[in-house]
Amino acid sequence: MDDTDQKLISALRHNGRATISDLAVELGVSRATVRTRLERLMQSGEILGFSVILRSDAFEQPVRGIMLLSIEGRGTDRIIARLRGMPEVTAIHTTNGKWDIVAELATDALSTLDGVLRNIRLIEGISASETNLYLATKRSMDRASF
Repeated sequence: MDDTDQKLISALRHNGRATISDLAVELGVSRATVRTRLERLMQSGEILGFSVILRSDAFEQPVRGIMLLSIEGRGTDRIIARLRGMPEVTAIHTTNGKWDIVAELATDALSTLDGVLRNIRLIEGISASETNLYLATKRSMDRASF
């Protein structure tokens, strides 16, 4: 991946809806170059896909954060299954280091989040947790935050 590919990816992170023409102007290359490089990045697996951020994600569930979980023994699969059943848990990641699981959370209010955190902490086999709230999302996009 060269500098032009890096710039293309950066431009797409900033505005995933940019047209081929807009990207070509921004990068100072032809439309054919942008199209070819984009197709190559997707075919090689460098770009795995594109995502959509819904207004409802930002406004209907504005309280967002992560919960880091430490698991006792071999209960990871059972705990993940419990977390999957909670609609406020939007993603679950296994990891290494101090924490075994990272759960992404989204709720409509802090009071709702408090209840979710309490329910998660009561799951048998969770030995410790730490929660961090997202204050603002600073993505490479037009809006600085939601």
